[in-house]
Parts: sequence; structure tokens; C-alpha cells
Amino acid sequence: MSTFAAAGITLAMTGSAFAAEVEWKMTAAVGEGSFLYQNFMERFAGNVETLTQGRVEIEPFGAGVIVPAFKAYESVQDGIVEAGHSTPSYLVNQDPTNAIFASFPGGMSPEATLHWVYEGGGEELLQDFRREDMGLHSLVVGIGTSEIMAHSNVKIDTVEALKGVKYRTSGAFAAVMQEDFGAIPTVVPGNEIYTLLQRKGVDAVEWSTPGANFSEGFHEVAPFLILPGVHQPSFLWEVFVKQETWDALPADLQALITAAAKLTTYEGYTHFGNADIKAMADYRDTKVEMVLMDRAESEKIREAGRNWARARAAEQAEAGNPRTQEVLDSYLAYQSNWAENSVYLVRDSAQ
Repeated sequence: MSTFAAAGITLAMTGSAFAAEVEWKMTAAVGEGSFLYQNFMERFAGNVETLTQGRVEIEPFGAGVIVPAFKAYESVQDGIVEAGHSTPSYLVNQDPTNAIFASFPGGMSPEATLHWVYEGGGEELLQDFRREDMGLHSLVVGIGTSEIMAHSNVKIDTVEALKGVKYRTSGAFAAVMQEDFGAIPTVVPGNEIYTLLQRKGVDAVEWSTPGANFSEGFHEVAPFLILPGVHQPSFLWEVFVKQETWDALPADLQALITAAAKLTTYEGYTHFGNADIKAMADYRDTKVEMVLMDRAESEKIREAGRNWARARAAEQAEAGNPRTQEVLDSYLAYQSNWAENSVYLVRDSAQ
């Protein structure tokens, strides 16, 4: 029986709301006004309350309210809060396996990622990884559409143009930019990006999807919009709690919270896509110049990203940690199968 079906049966058998049995504080890696915060974290908290009929209450907090943006995972491990919301992208320097879950240059499309996570074993691999390495239970609560490659103060239309560019980014793309194309990556929290770009503390920034970025107003302080988002073809956000916290929940609440997470992913995915299309239309009414990199140029970034992932997996295997290679093998096999056999799908494109 699916988690959605289990949730439906439970709700049908329940006639009135329960008093809260479980109360969690949940910290985020982004600020409270962020598109990501609203679309994933607040949506998840609301879905949990609805599906459990108030038996589980989750109180979300933005980055910096309880703990800093990049300390969400540690704050749960240390017991400061019961739950956290972040992306594996922020843990790539600790273990490159995180980059595969977070997506990387040359990775799968959003559509393929969604299928790999829920039908191809991706979420199970992530849960095993979190439990064994961090003592956490993970729930995927967001899979995003492709990001904008950069809001930039300089025109970037070839990979050669990346050399020397001060670039706000994170995860695998930061390593690829520095190692393969001579860019100068820097990592800062999302709530500092606008001011940094406005003051030309960096030349370019990447953050999120067209819809999310439009709401942040980056186009107001940078003249160029660099496309396509091959650096981050999709992305994943998760909610996590200590494994013992999860194990202590009754089975019916585990099923309902799992259903709420999956529902959040699907609702968030369509919300992102709809907002992106509207934002791309809105960008055309601004003064920003859209720069579409030639496919041959963007393919160089994709291949560099895949080579980076293969190299990190090989290094981990040689060091006695085969997990990165196992996850990458699953990921690339699904991507290859999808690319070869999805030709039947109709694509709506102006090109």
C-alpha cells in the first residue's frame, strides 16, 4: 500500500482532530522570506498538520533565528532542534556523495530526477546515507526545476569568459568552476546574495530557479541573465530528524509524515515550474539581457561536472568508501536509461 493510500485510509477513519502528540522545532538553511522556505518548509509543516490532523505540529524557523544557515544538520544532531531543512549541496565538502543527491553539472533533468528519487531508489539511498553517516532520518521534501546559471555583472557566453569571475556558488559547481574554468567561487548564505551582487562584491551569483530568483530581485542589480542552468539542472531539499526521534514515532504517524513529505515535493515541483514560466515572461519586460550560452559551450560544463563526479567517486572508493560510487552508478544508469528511452515524450519548446 502506498503512503498516500495509507494516509487517505487513516484520515477517512478519523472523525475529529487530535491534540498534538508530537511538537518539533525545525530550522532552515534559508531565511523566512525565501521562496524555498515558503515552498518547501512551510508547505511541509502545513501538510504534516493537515494529514496528521494536528497530532504533529512543526514550528519552522528561518536561518539565523536559532542557528546559522549552514548549521542545520549539526543543530539536529546536537539536539538544539528536533528537525532541520536544508540541501545536500551544503555538505559536498564533507562528502562528495551529497553532490549526487543535490544534483551537479551534467546531472539529470528535473523530470528524470523526480522519477529516480521516488521510483529508482534515490530516496532510499539518501536515507541509508543519512542514517549510517549522520544518525539522521531523511525525507525528501523538494525537487526543483532547473536554475538560472547566473545573474551577472559581466557577460558570460563561453566557458573562457568564466576565467577570473568572482562567482557566488556552492557544491560541485564551485569545484568545477575553479578546477576546470578558472573562476573564483565563494559561498555565502542566501540572505546576503543581493547586497553582495549590488555592491559588486562578486561578479556573478547563482541561487535558484527563475521564479525564486525573480522574487529575490537579483535582476534589479545585475544586467545579465545567463542561461541555461546546466550547473544545477535540478536540486533536492530534505527534512531530517534524529533516527531515534523517527523510530520513536508510531507507525501511523511515520506513514502520514512520509506522505506529507512526498505531497510537498509534488506540490512544490509544479509550483516552481508555474512560477518559473511566469518569471521568464516577466524578465522580458525588464532591462536585463538574457544570454543563452551555445549548446557546445554549456556541454563543456556538463562534461566537466560528470568528470568531477566520477573522479570523486573513484577517490572515495580507493579510500575504502564505496558508497559514492554506488550512488553515482545508480544515478548515471537511470540518467542514461531515461535519455535513451524518453524519446516518446512530447516537449513544448520554442526552439
